[in-house]
Amino acid sequence: MTEMKELSQFHVPGTGFPLDSAAAIREPAITEISDLSKQGYQMLRENKITEAVERFARILDIDGGNNYALVGMGDAARKRGNFREAAVYYQRCLSGHPGNNYALFGLADCYKALNQFHRAIEIWEQYLLHDDRNITVLTRVADAYRKVRDFKHSKEVYLKVLDMEEQNPYAIIGLGHLHYDFKEYRDALFYWEKMFQANGDKADIRVLTSIGNCHRKLKSFGDGIAYFEMALRREPYNFYALFGLADCYRGMNQQNRSLEYWNRILEQDPRNKVILTRAGDAYRCLDNHERAVEYYQRALNIEFDTYAVLGLAVVARTQGRYTEAADSLIRLIQQDQKNYRLYLELAECYRRQGEKRRAQEILEGFQRLGVRSQAITEMLERIKA
Repeated sequence: MTEMKELSQFHVPGTGFPLDSAAAIREPAITEISDLSKQGYQMLRENKITEAVERFARILDIDGGNNYALVGMGDAARKRGNFREAAVYYQRCLSGHPGNNYALFGLADCYKALNQFHRAIEIWEQYLLHDDRNITVLTRVADAYRKVRDFKHSKEVYLKVLDMEEQNPYAIIGLGHLHYDFKEYRDALFYWEKMFQANGDKADIRVLTSIGNCHRKLKSFGDGIAYFEMALRREPYNFYALFGLADCYRGMNQQNRSLEYWNRILEQDPRNKVILTRAGDAYRCLDNHERAVEYYQRALNIEFDTYAVLGLAVVARTQGRYTEAADSLIRLIQQDQKNYRLYLELAECYRRQGEKRRAQEILEGFQRLGVRSQAITEMLERIKA
């Protein structure tokens, strides 16, 4: 934070003292506080936090309610990541100087860092009473509304920023995230593509992977691949680019290509059980059951994983070990009663053994849970046909 400007013409510059109380303080003390304040904020700019704190503490020894020093102490604590301590200093400042914008801004940022978004919004809105066209604060307010999933207010504030500054990157990216969070992938794509068009090859890598993820969600996998590859050329081991490519090739049923990228992730993170399970699925789809079982077991050696056990059950069912597969699936259903995939696989086990009535009962049992699944409905219709 830069050195605080005068908040009022009725204060002694650089001290935080009102003019009517300055007479009670000797001239040397006023000069000392002014010098210490300048030094403290300079130290903050240079990230010399300990030295800055020492200056502000000396001011508070002279005047315990000095707004410059209290904000400075808050800023120093915030730079160190001590957000609760910082909030105390900002609150002390605001108790004596309720309209201090620096304290309001700092306190709101503390609440944001502590994931107390509703409190952050409340403080930022107090700030906006004094300065309702501050784009930095407006984008923070919009971000906070997004975090508490208030779509309407978040979008309103982001659009207000764009009315003031048409190409503001924080608002455009924020709108992208907002629409993505609410599964409005085409709208999210519109905003992230605006960022890409504005920056081209210099676009932030997160914009590239976000565009790729929109295409992945929209199942336009081929379009997504181009953006993930662009990201990967810049960062060869970027997790999101590798994951995106693997998942796109999986969606296109090109399991050999997906394995290339699952295994590249595992080179960097060999104990990632989610990726081990995805790789196991790819080997299973390629009928390489031995490798599939190896990957599922590696995942289970790390921690229990429903989808690793499911994968093993599917391998068992594929190999004709129906009783073994059914026993595993029944245990999984007991732990995860609303997972439709478990019911599909269990019904398939019974169907392949010629027990169509039992398969039908399994699927109807899922429907009685009140959970809708098109896949369950379609399989039930095939069995009844």
